[in-house]
Amino acid sequence: MPKIKTKSGAKKRFKVTGTGKIKRKHAYHSHILTKKSTKRKRNLVHATLVSSADMKRVTLMLVM
Repeated sequence: MPKIKTKSGAKKRFKVTGTGKIKRKHAYHSHILTKKSTKRKRNLVHATLVSSADMKRVTLMLVM
């Protein structure tokens, strides 16, 4: 039986931490930045964790 491939889109967007949590980046920080305030852009820079509601879905995408 062949190995199951990881979803390549998820592979590029998520990283697993040492404790098993999943890190993600914020959206809305790639373009059209002139109309966004400096404070808003600064807060979008930092990575955050995937919410518990989405954890199962993202884990399946990374495992498959």
